[in-house]
Amino acid sequence: MKASTKTLTATLMTTAGLAVAASGAMAEKWDMPMAYSASNFHSATGAEFAKCVTTGTQGEIEIVTHPGGSLFKGADIKRAIQTGQAPIGERLLSGHQNENPIFGVDSVPFLATSFDDAAKLWKAAKPTLEQILADQNLTLLYSVPWPPQGLYFKKEVNSVADMEGIKFRSYNNATARLAELTKMLPVSIEAAEISQAFATGVADAMVSSGSTGYDRKVWESLTHFYEVDAWLPRNYTMVNSDVWAGTSDANKAIIKACAELAEYAGTWRAVEYTTFTLNGLRDGGMVVGPAGDQLKADLKEIGAVMSAEWLESAGEGGKAIIDSFNAMK
Repeated sequence: MKASTKTLTATLMTTAGLAVAASGAMAEKWDMPMAYSASNFHSATGAEFAKCVTTGTQGEIEIVTHPGGSLFKGADIKRAIQTGQAPIGERLLSGHQNENPIFGVDSVPFLATSFDDAAKLWKAAKPTLEQILADQNLTLLYSVPWPPQGLYFKKEVNSVADMEGIKFRSYNNATARLAELTKMLPVSIEAAEISQAFATGVADAMVSSGSTGYDRKVWESLTHFYEVDAWLPRNYTMVNSDVWAGTSDANKAIIKACAELAEYAGTWRAVEYTTFTLNGLRDGGMVVGPAGDQLKADLKEIGAVMSAEWLESAGEGGKAIIDSFNAMK
């Protein structure tokens, strides 16, 4: 992953320009809702994917991205695509863990804490997730990881005991459970609402990547970021399966090629963005660094509890994924 952003963009657009679309088809506009701000690397990757498809199909399919929850809020995106309100969209994978525990495989604490391990875990889980999505009238196109998750606070925190009573932003089952086990108070807040939530005191802490904090300038409200590398959650882009079935084979091939490039480019961005955004948090005035020994030990105990709970809820399907992942290590 040593290409530059410009090179990746050029590759996407060159591939799109060389693609040959089927002729005579009626032009379609595909609105693509996305939960994160336009400046976020996931949204930037999605915008390039959209251009790749639009150019590659010679305008037969025009994908228009709607970042920042402007078309549908994050929690509503998947349902909107399932029901045909939007043909395509991007969503946080673990945001659906309440539907099926397998959706939360990427958020099992301290299971996959590096980009290499996250890639192996995705490879192990992808076939099962594709089948689950297919049963929900959805077709997976591509997935991109976030940088490793750390803990944000409005004060210095040296142990789990220091977290008690803090209002904590949750965005999936794992983060809500983390709050419960640390005696924090979970508050469900979408990505687009983070800045306002911290500014108004609705929340005072969260677990997220450096990129989310950087994009939302959380240093205006928060003071500390602890690098705990809890997990690397993923966003994924899906298309309504009925819409996909009605797409020509030629255009399907173009979309798949653009999706493959988007997954590569987005993952490269995630790696590069990790150091860049942590430096950005420091420049904003935050204290950024590894968690202390006591906090690490406390979190390890909590991680063991959450891992066991996930395995129990995910059943044989979850165990098979973990066994496959461990075999790759």
